[in-house]
Order: sequence, then C-alpha cells, then structure tokens
Amino acid sequence: MKKREMLERLSQDDHGVLKTSDAVNLGISKPYFLEFIKKEYEKMAHGIYLAPDAWEDGMYILQSRCQQAVFSHEAALYLLDLAEREPLRYTVTVKKGYRTTNITAQGVNVYTVRVYNAERTICDILQSRSQVEIQDRQAALKGYVRRKDRNIPLLMEYAKEFKVDKTLRTYLEVLL
Repeated sequence: MKKREMLERLSQDDHGVLKTSDAVNLGISKPYFLEFIKKEYEKMAHGIYLAPDAWEDGMYILQSRCQQAVFSHEAALYLLDLAEREPLRYTVTVKKGYRTTNITAQGVNVYTVRVYNAERTICDILQSRSQVEIQDRQAALKGYVRRKDRNIPLLMEYAKEFKVDKTLRTYLEVLL
C-alpha cells in the first residue's frame, strides 16, 4: 500500500482525524506527512489535523491531546445522558501535578472518550456544589434515580469516600 493510501485510510478510520504520531508509527516520515496534510487538512492542535469534510469533535481532540484527562462534572453528566443540556465548558480531571497549561476544549462528542461512571459523577457534583448550578444537580439526580442501571450501594460507597453521604441521603429521600 502506498503512503498516500495509508494516510487516507488512517484518516477514514479515525473519522477524518489524522495524528502525526499515528502516521510515524506506520513508518511515514514527518516531511511526507506534513506535505500530505498541508493541502487540505486543518490543524486542530499540536500533531492533530482534521479533514475538511470531517466534524470537529472537541471532546475527542481534547482527549487526544491530553490522554490522562477523564471527563468529569458537567461534561460527564452530559456523556452519561444525565444533563438536560450540553455544558458550555468541559471539565476534566487529571492526576495531581499534571501540567494542564495546554488543555482547552470546544465541540461536541461523537467518539468514545473516557468518563467516570454515573455514581462517581453524582458524587463529584455534590462535592463541588458551589461550582455546579442547582438545576443541573437536580436534573442529574432525577435522571440517575430513573435509570434502570443505577447502583445505589455503589453510589453510597462513593458518597462516603467523598464525604457527601449526608447530602446525598437528603436528595435520595425526596427522590426515591
């Protein structure tokens, strides 16, 4: 297979996204890769390029740039279908000490990305009450108790770890 065909297939397999690292892993030189993307592709971030006919997915691009990032808080609620609207800004969690100066986000989700489970996310938003609007908190909790796959024992386990068990109990007494 020719280099051009390899890059076209790589782009197609990743929904129009090309990464320098993926091309180099296939044995394609950086100069050839840069010549290929220069004509049509738009630079989204360092080493990440988007085909002109592809849909820009900010969450996927953010996670490609920062593989340690896990979507949390309002972004996780959105991905878990526990939010009534898409968040204006994405919230990610990274390990303590991780350099976050290059993290920015925009767009919507169409790819598989890492996200905390619903129980952890509910506890995150209860722990960060002052940063999450009350209607978002209420919608998330109402949506969670309606889910068939809810796991109340796991939720309570997380709540104890996050020291929000009393607050959570108050909400659950009203909703259940």
